[in-house]
Amino acid sequence: MNHEVYNSGLFHARVGGLGRGGGGRTQAGKTIHLCENARPKNPNMDHLLLLQVMVLLGTANGAPIIATKLLGARLDAPLDGGRTLSDGAPLFGPSKTIRGVVVSIGCTALAAVLFGFDGWMGAGFAAASLAGDLLSSFLKRRWKLEPHAEAFGVDQIPEAVLPLILFKDQLGLRPLEIFLLVAAFVMLAVLLSQLLFRLNIRDRPY
Repeated sequence: MNHEVYNSGLFHARVGGLGRGGGGRTQAGKTIHLCENARPKNPNMDHLLLLQVMVLLGTANGAPIIATKLLGARLDAPLDGGRTLSDGAPLFGPSKTIRGVVVSIGCTALAAVLFGFDGWMGAGFAAASLAGDLLSSFLKRRWKLEPHAEAFGVDQIPEAVLPLILFKDQLGLRPLEIFLLVAAFVMLAVLLSQLLFRLNIRDRPY
């Protein structure tokens, strides 16, 4: 078996092994271990990785929607407990539920394991995405927008940016890839919301 070792002080890679570990990722018989958050200088993007990350984002944000369709009002206790702030508006609103948090974290952790990532990384990725979504809801309530009201950009960007930034080293993402993932997520979120509305899975096309 041929082995190639690259050593630049920051990056070490061995070709010929299988498995994902030490903060690295595996592709086509290659085990890549990232040291000190470095990555090989390769002009080509890892399209499979980008697709996997998009699926993780979609799972984190889409699983609660599917759960709402399947379970209706069952177990949908609001995350903010119905609390309102001094402005008279809810903290987050009734659409943000404990059930949604549990389903999102669980499903994303499972998806991460299926892709060969660590399950805890998947759970943290989902939690970060949910935190971005809660930030969006918090801002919209302060702006007196009703729950489910459309706010293009605010509805999509925080829930994509936060997990991608926080987990960029574990996933080996470059700044350009993060930008492209956010842009793709925004466009897909808009298109999929309309599709889910037509399929009667969402009650609004946004």
